[in-house]
Amino acid sequence: VHLIPANPVREDGLNAKSRKRIMPDLLTEPPAIDPVYEAQVYCNVPSIAERSMEGHAPHYFKLVSVQVLIRHGDRYPLYAIPKTKRPDIDCMLVPSRKPSHPQLEAFIKHMSKGSAAQMDGSLSSLPHFPSHSLCEMGELTQTGVVQHLRNGQLLREIYINKHKLLPSDWTAKQLYLETTGKSRTLQSALALLYTFLPDFDWKKINMRHQWSTIFCSGSCDCPMRNQYLEEEQRRQYSLRVKNSNLERIYVDMAKIVGIPTRQLRASNPIDSLLCYFCHNVSFPCTKAGCIGMEHFKVIKRHQLEDERERQEKKLYFLYALLATHPLLNQTVNRLQRIAEGKKEEVFVLYSAHDVTLSPVLSALGITEARFPRFAARLVFELWQDGKRPKEHFIRILYNGADVTFQTSFCKDHYKRSSKPMCPLEKLVNFVKRDMFLIFNSTSYYDACHRRAL
Repeated sequence: VHLIPANPVREDGLNAKSRKRIMPDLLTEPPAIDPVYEAQVYCNVPSIAERSMEGHAPHYFKLVSVQVLIRHGDRYPLYAIPKTKRPDIDCMLVPSRKPSHPQLEAFIKHMSKGSAAQMDGSLSSLPHFPSHSLCEMGELTQTGVVQHLRNGQLLREIYINKHKLLPSDWTAKQLYLETTGKSRTLQSALALLYTFLPDFDWKKINMRHQWSTIFCSGSCDCPMRNQYLEEEQRRQYSLRVKNSNLERIYVDMAKIVGIPTRQLRASNPIDSLLCYFCHNVSFPCTKAGCIGMEHFKVIKRHQLEDERERQEKKLYFLYALLATHPLLNQTVNRLQRIAEGKKEEVFVLYSAHDVTLSPVLSALGITEARFPRFAARLVFELWQDGKRPKEHFIRILYNGADVTFQTSFCKDHYKRSSKPMCPLEKLVNFVKRDMFLIFNSTSYYDACHRRAL
């Protein structure tokens, strides 16, 4: 029997780096991917209370800021498999139906008011919670609402009740809230805020609209970013056409639904099949047969293999650095202001998508992290050293697991430091300078307009 060192990030939120290595080198192949287990992790269906490492620090440290980047909760598919009945899922919120939450009923009542909130642009026309008896494409489900009610409750217990990050008489200036213009991201943000805030007051909610899914705001002009993304998409295509097992499955599924194979591929069947799977609904059938678990496993396994190859090749990493710099730069600037004594925007919430969260994880160097599940959360904590008040440190957590020392800029610091966190200047130097080294550049503009050597 060969004992294999555990992955640095485990699902229970513990960091395996604190354990001794059993063997210096792997003598066996890594364990085979279990597509069904990985799909269950991705679904993130609320069940047992989650353990988390947020808010942990030596007693003499003071928490001064928390910035949270979330993926929206469980949603209805964005694509339909042609010539099949859409999954029969109800997007009305019904507190007596599982999964539920003790505050779901109060949340529905509170969200029905909401006229006093300040909502940027088109956000004001979006509904505050899902309400269709047959979900619309991309609509947040009750599961998605509950996921973020739970996220908010967990963060409240740590950051409000324990660390007093916000007082009971908090003001709008202490929050910075931003979401993309999709109902699922706005509603996810509202669900999290409802259970997080000491008192959810609509008059203090000022929700900003971000038109870009990578949150690049006014710094979106970056030709090289687009070029690396196109090359990454070609890599994805190349991997897909090489997979004969995947092609066989697509041909078989196309026969079942009676359409050309190319059309089936274009309908992105994994997105729809994951919805059936997450909601425990039978896969679709036609007179020619049924789509089954074997079809699902092969497509999901390929998706996981694609993620693994994406980590190994550098194209996505280069894209990620350029895609996330504007957002990380904004984050760092805010952390620096708070470290200098500013009391505004101490809690930040960005409500976003998998295509927002995934490149941020890659850019930070957190390569062991799973692809963002529904309602995934990435948290930046800023701490002040009580013994040396001018010194500030950060912790980075992903779904409750401390990943600070998996980041490329703090890996080496871990070996030399006794403190369980990373100096703020390490993150500042990374975002302001080191992100561009791989492009042989000294600025974001330069890296965006010149190909890396």
